[in-house]
Amino acid sequence: MAQREYNFTGIETKWQGYWEGCGLFYTDDTKKKDKFYCLVMFPYPSGTLHVGHGRNYIIGDVVARYKMMKGYNVLSPIGWDAFGLPAENAAIKGGTHPAAWTHKNIKAMKHQLHRWGVGYDWDREITSCNPDYYKWTQWIFLKLYENDLAYKKKAAVNWCPSCSTVLANEQVVDGCCERCDSPVRQRDLVQWFFRISDYAQKLLDDLSLLEGWPERVKTMQANWIGRSEGVRIDFRLEGSGEILPCFTTRSDTLYGVTFVSLAPEHPVIEQLVIGSQREGEVMAFVERARNQGMVERTAEDAVKEGIFTGMYVINPVNNTKVPLWVGNYVLMEYGTGAVMGVPAHDQRDFLFAKKYHLPVKAVIQPEGESFDAEAMKEAFTCEGVLVNSEAFNGMPNTRAMVAIAEHLETKGLGKRTVTYRLRDWLISRQRYWGTPIPIIYCETCGTVPVPESQLPVLLPEEIEFLPQGMNPLAKIDLFVNTTCPKCAAPAKREVDTMDTFVDSSWYFLRYLSPKDNNQPFDKKKVNVWLPVDQYIGGVEHAILHLLYSRFITKALYDLDFIGCKEPFHHLFTQGMIIKNGAKMSKSKGNVVSPDVLIEKYGADTQRLYTLFIGPPQKDAEWNDRGVPGAHRFLNRLWQKVVEFEESYAKVGRTQIDMQKLPPKAKAIYRQTNQTIKKITDDLDTSWHFNTAIASIMELLNNIDSFKVVAPRNTEEELEFRVFRYSMETILLLMAPFVPHICEELWEAMGHKPSIFHNKWPEYDKDAIQEEEVEIVIQVNSKVRSHISVPVDISDENLKERVMIDESVILCMKGKTEVKTIIIPKKLVNIVVK
Repeated sequence: MAQREYNFTGIETKWQGYWEGCGLFYTDDTKKKDKFYCLVMFPYPSGTLHVGHGRNYIIGDVVARYKMMKGYNVLSPIGWDAFGLPAENAAIKGGTHPAAWTHKNIKAMKHQLHRWGVGYDWDREITSCNPDYYKWTQWIFLKLYENDLAYKKKAAVNWCPSCSTVLANEQVVDGCCERCDSPVRQRDLVQWFFRISDYAQKLLDDLSLLEGWPERVKTMQANWIGRSEGVRIDFRLEGSGEILPCFTTRSDTLYGVTFVSLAPEHPVIEQLVIGSQREGEVMAFVERARNQGMVERTAEDAVKEGIFTGMYVINPVNNTKVPLWVGNYVLMEYGTGAVMGVPAHDQRDFLFAKKYHLPVKAVIQPEGESFDAEAMKEAFTCEGVLVNSEAFNGMPNTRAMVAIAEHLETKGLGKRTVTYRLRDWLISRQRYWGTPIPIIYCETCGTVPVPESQLPVLLPEEIEFLPQGMNPLAKIDLFVNTTCPKCAAPAKREVDTMDTFVDSSWYFLRYLSPKDNNQPFDKKKVNVWLPVDQYIGGVEHAILHLLYSRFITKALYDLDFIGCKEPFHHLFTQGMIIKNGAKMSKSKGNVVSPDVLIEKYGADTQRLYTLFIGPPQKDAEWNDRGVPGAHRFLNRLWQKVVEFEESYAKVGRTQIDMQKLPPKAKAIYRQTNQTIKKITDDLDTSWHFNTAIASIMELLNNIDSFKVVAPRNTEEELEFRVFRYSMETILLLMAPFVPHICEELWEAMGHKPSIFHNKWPEYDKDAIQEEEVEIVIQVNSKVRSHISVPVDISDENLKERVMIDESVILCMKGKTEVKTIIIPKKLVNIVVK
């Protein structure tokens, strides 16, 4: 009888329909089972997916299916991060409404996810651009506003002239817009912020709770938060006595200050120079410096530039008058935006002082040595003892840091403090396609939050996309003009929308009650399901989405809306799949379409090759020539099972007694159990899917050499039982990786669907122990022979067995044994002379 062919198209369509029909991925909240919340970062619907995108979703699907077989109540939801600039830019270029463009892409991407066989609880699907979602994003804004965690102020902000909008610091990469790569400029604008800086220390401290996060990501967040311990020193402006605070981590160098420099963004500059002879020159420099990229300004080899303001400040410890400058290398994001210049002991200050002929005053020297400060070729940054520092002379500089800080505090001239690099989260965007900020401006009542009962503030559908620099919402009278919720007088709406990272900072909560019209999330469900057990996504979100989500979670926790401090228990950051040495992109022409592969080889082939290409934590090079190899393996698996399709009903499943098995069957049984252990360990810890698949391939190779036949007698039946056990085990182990073919073959072996209703196989602990081990024999550390011995052989008996080996006898002829070194189960080394 001819065997069935591997019709992957029909098989995959069949089982995708079955999973949807039986609700395989539907999550019942009422089940009394251990929960497992498996979450992949929800995609932005910017178009169709390529195979590089697929790695993320396939990995998540493997984990969800594995945990399902391990007996967990698995929650695996999906949704769409659907607001943002790409949709609006597409509308401007192509004349398509952002909503139409977005929903068209969602439809295409959903189809692709279904074809991959990636399973989700689609009943929980969310779309961030829909009013039933962004209503609750607005609610979160209001709660932060009510608790002084959302505020509006004029500030120097990052402006992308191409996208015509403001960017948060985290969205500026190497001085350019992360979205369009245009150089970012600085502007002073009134904007909305979230007080994430209030949570800097909590965000830092609680990194210790994230044991399941990669150290790399935790380090990136710690560095971005940037905690610095130091002293705020109160310099006084000459003439007015107004305080100009400077932050420093080097209070030991305070007596060596020869100038103070302000960041170009510092708000005090304009006040200081207005009406002065230097106003025009200073403000021109400020404008030029602010339009330099941050990388250009702060790189070690960047040119240090500045301008004298014409003003002086007074050093509080010695009343020395020093000039006040503006320096392009000073950042408003660090400390107070004003730094004390100590050229003798800071290389940047040294270069700045030399360029502008400012004094260099040494206050730290090596013990027992002295040098001429004006003759210095570079700053002295090593430890030493203080000089030229009055009462602190002769004191080691590390002790002087504390002593001078205490002196400043005692005299009321400064205060020990902690500062952070992290700045408040700028959430305003001057674009249409985003969540409207629920604020109203009234001439009488001022800034008024929209009442919760009036949410959502709907985004108008009729929109005209304007030239660069124009906010589309500002021109829609029906949206802008409203009435004040307090006094009912005519009022104006806020026309800025929220950064899309606000939408994505809480979506994992909405999945728990996506259809609830009365609240954003059910606290009871949140406290059951959170934190997310396994979060999967790219490392590029380390200081954007991941940091923002931690902040929002902590704020909601402090406001008693949820009962967990951290959103994600374990985090996995997958590597990229690249082609021709570069990230896949249409512009590079190296995109591999999954649709073409699925048509030719099937979804399981694509899944298998994606998982087999390399460790998922690392980048991997896609090679089209490797795909047919994955397909050939699935064909071999198919043929091996269906070859005996008529025999499975005749020879049922029974307990196997390993001791009664013939040698070849025993070896297959042992390897099968060893494979169970290896793959279970891989899926529980390292996620080395590639080596797990390689182990299954090796097992199938050995089953091929087993030469089993359709049973005709008792011995053949015994061997067939081992074959059946091993093939069923392979299907169970492979099911999370290639689910369609495993479902079909599981049914072919006489089982009812679904294979995912079966328990993950457990290995026989006795079976995985080898009865014999191979020992390497060395004489004077050179390999001379190999022998097989019982695994539990004693050292004494092992040595006796080694000494009668012909190679050993030959090597020892005429020589004397000095000693014998035995490494159990590995080698014996005989030292002779």
